[in-house]
Amino acid sequence: MIFKRTMLVASLLAAVSAAQAATPTNEEIWQKLQQIQDQLSDVQQQNKTLKAENEGLKSQVISVENMAKEASETAEAVADATEEAAKAATIAANRTTIGGYGELHYNNLDDQNGSSDKDEIDFHRFVLFFDHQFNDKLRFISELELEHTIAGDGQAGAIELEQAYIEYDINEKYRLAGGLFLTPVGIINETHEPTTFYGTERNPIEKNILPTTWREAGVMLSGNLVNGFSYDLAASSGLKTSASNSYKVRSGRQGVAEAVAKDFAYTGRLKWTALPGLELAATVQYQEDMTQSLDPASGSAILFETHAVFEQGPFGFRALYATWDLDGRGPASIGADEQTGWYIEPSYQLSDNFGVFTRYNEWDNTAGKSLDSEYQQLNIGANWWLHQDVVVKFDYQNQDAPKGQTELDGFNIGLGYQF
Repeated sequence: MIFKRTMLVASLLAAVSAAQAATPTNEEIWQKLQQIQDQLSDVQQQNKTLKAENEGLKSQVISVENMAKEASETAEAVADATEEAAKAATIAANRTTIGGYGELHYNNLDDQNGSSDKDEIDFHRFVLFFDHQFNDKLRFISELELEHTIAGDGQAGAIELEQAYIEYDINEKYRLAGGLFLTPVGIINETHEPTTFYGTERNPIEKNILPTTWREAGVMLSGNLVNGFSYDLAASSGLKTSASNSYKVRSGRQGVAEAVAKDFAYTGRLKWTALPGLELAATVQYQEDMTQSLDPASGSAILFETHAVFEQGPFGFRALYATWDLDGRGPASIGADEQTGWYIEPSYQLSDNFGVFTRYNEWDNTAGKSLDSEYQQLNIGANWWLHQDVVVKFDYQNQDAPKGQTELDGFNIGLGYQF
């Protein structure tokens, strides 16, 4: 028992002694605390450094994002500017347009009353259009023509300005034109591209009685009325005939080339197009003196023209009548006081690109004479459109001329285009 107690006390003393040996001193505790404090300071400094670096990275990211946004906006602005420039260029290009037409003819015609045969090939016309749209209401229209390929002294050809005028839309119904324009008369004087009519040559009525292509300089008011009616009123330069050219109206064209303008011409046309495919029109022109007051034996001149154009399906029909009444003893002395002509032309399209026609023509530039001075001509032929703007033509003509005058029978071949 005593031994057990002694062992227990010894164990307790050893435990207390061990406990006292393991307990740190205050100095050791303080050193530990200082070490922990230093470590915490290092961690805090590292956190600050990391935070600063993080903020720097954030700034860089934001800067990169801003640069990317600015680059995107710049690229978009450049794209918009490029698109606007392209649109402006397209609009500018579309405001000025170029077009034209041309026709090559081969004539094989025998003179039945003499030796004035016509066997020739001729690039008859090469024409260019230059138009410009200033704005929605104001435009410029022009037409420049080279005839017979070579122009100059001793050459058969000529360079002619056929149109050059400014047109202004007063409103939706009325427009005003000023400059050099085609006289509003007949069927083909204003629309004479080779793809738009039958026959290699233009019909003889709209050559000898209505002097196609007939152009003058002045002003013209055009407008639309009710029920399909439209009108044209023009005050312009006039013709200048003389006894030396038998007062023929075709010879009176001055071409507005230093044209004598002592007497102006006044033209009015009324047109009706209310029914699809039908055009009815009438034109009256008055000129106080068609010799420009240079021939005391001549006086006033009045033109009356009317025509009908009908197209229904494959069937087509054209008819025209025109007559001049010239006052004065000079024209009356040779029968030129009355100059008259007419034609009828039925046609039929056998397919979309092939059509046939026949045309009967009568004209007389000295119809005031009691003697026979009338020409008659029959044309029969076909048009073959290789494209709606390219045509090959063939026609046979049989002519009946007054005694002693050239009478041409034979055939004509033509190639024409427009663009």
